[in-house]
Amino acid sequence: MGVTPILFWILSVVALFSALMVITSKNPMHSVIWLIIVFFAISGHYLLLNAQFLAIVNIIVYAGAIMVLFLYVLMLMDLKKETEPKKNRWLKLAGAVAGGSLLLVLIAALKKADLANQFAETRTGDIGLIENLGKVLFNEYVVPFEISSILFLSAMVGAVVIGKKE
Repeated sequence: MGVTPILFWILSVVALFSALMVITSKNPMHSVIWLIIVFFAISGHYLLLNAQFLAIVNIIVYAGAIMVLFLYVLMLMDLKKETEPKKNRWLKLAGAVAGGSLLLVLIAALKKADLANQFAETRTGDIGLIENLGKVLFNEYVVPFEISSILFLSAMVGAVVIGKKE
C-alpha cells in the first residue's frame, strides 16, 4: 500500500469530520472555520488527482474569498440568543424527510454505478496541470482572455465609482 491511498483516507476522514462539525456547531464562527478545513481537505484530494489548478483555485476562491465574505456577514449580523428563531418541530420533520430522500437518491445512484471498474489515475497523465492550461489559454484563447480582463477592469472601475461618496 503506497502513500496515495493513506493520504486519500486521511483527507477523506478530515473532510467528513469537518463537514459534520460545520452543521453541528452551535457557534457560526466555528462553522466557518470548519468549512475552511473542508475546503483544504478537498484541495488535497485535487492534488492527489493531479489537478493542481483546481486545488489552488479552490483554496484561493473558496477558502479565501468566500470564507472571508461569510465571516464579514456573520460579524455584521451580530447574532444573539434573543434573535434566534424558535425551533419548530414541523421544520425538523421536513428537514429529516428531505435528508432521508436525498440519502435514498444517493444510495440508488451508487447501486447503479459500476464502481469496481472505475479508477482514478493518480500521478499519471497531464490533464490537470497548470502548464497545459497556460499553453491553451495564451495560444488558442488569448483574445477572449484579454477581453475578459478588460471586462473585469471595467467592473472594478464601476464598483469604485458606485461606492465612491460625493
